[in-house]
Amino acid sequence: MNTAYDAALFDLDGVLYVGEDPVEHAAAAVKAARTAGMSVAFVTNNASRAPAVVAEQLNSLDIPAADEEVVTSAQAAARVVAERVSAGSAVLVLGTQALVDEIAGVGLKAVRTVEEAGSDGVSAVVQGLSPQTCNADLGEAAVALRAGAVWVASNTDLTLPSSRGPMPGNGAFVVALQQITGLEPHVAGKPDPALHQASVQRVDGQRPLVIGDRLDTDVLGAVRGGTDSLLVLTGVADRPALLRAPAGSRPTYVASDLRGLSQAQPEVVVDGDAARCGDAVARYDDGAVTVEGDGDDALRAEVALAWACADADRPLEL
Repeated sequence: MNTAYDAALFDLDGVLYVGEDPVEHAAAAVKAARTAGMSVAFVTNNASRAPAVVAEQLNSLDIPAADEEVVTSAQAAARVVAERVSAGSAVLVLGTQALVDEIAGVGLKAVRTVEEAGSDGVSAVVQGLSPQTCNADLGEAAVALRAGAVWVASNTDLTLPSSRGPMPGNGAFVVALQQITGLEPHVAGKPDPALHQASVQRVDGQRPLVIGDRLDTDVLGAVRGGTDSLLVLTGVADRPALLRAPAGSRPTYVASDLRGLSQAQPEVVVDGDAARCGDAVARYDDGAVTVEGDGDDALRAEVALAWACADADRPLEL
């Protein structure tokens, strides 16, 4: 598959690593993509770390990465803010130093409190993931938003993968501010367009492929951007979630892990109550799907049949 596209847009958490741990086969898949001629970008909704820090981690996992190949939602959020306020405006930052630096980099004044903004007040609130975000930070943001500040969130992922299981993502804190203020933020990260557009521009590819582990961000963002996608089951999405994927959030390709990027994906043929992929066959009978075969071809046949049943409003037990 990696010869059919000229650029690979890799998500990070759940695709290349989980927490501090590498995902098996990820390093080899990225190297194979480069060897096949694909340009590469590492795209993350996580706004908490600077590109250099992300690149350093990737290199430590035997995944060669340059700082400029890393595209973060902090970068995208800073650009979204800059498009909506005047140069030099005070922006209240809920996030790490990485987000502060991105705000400063687009010519805006990063502040941590409303008082720090001075007499001109806070023009915008930008919110990104930070393990230090606390009640006082949310309170400052609420005050600024009620006074009319523009609100930009780096992303709205409710959870973040970790080696200890899902942890609160930036979206959990966004929901808190929504409940406090009754307002809705502009969102920079996936599945909204700003981060996807920045990633495509970064690789300068004519036929990019999005590779991710989430249906609600990676795949939905690719669909909205008119880009093909590969979903791997090494992160958030699992087999039941994939089988239940709604029509607007279905990946072009599926694989159990990143080895699928280097492999040809056989065509799946759905014919009535059966779907065939390679030597694997999935069959529908009395509301249930049974699968003959194993490996990714069996997964693809099962997924294709489940989607066909859902589209035809046929009952299906998963």
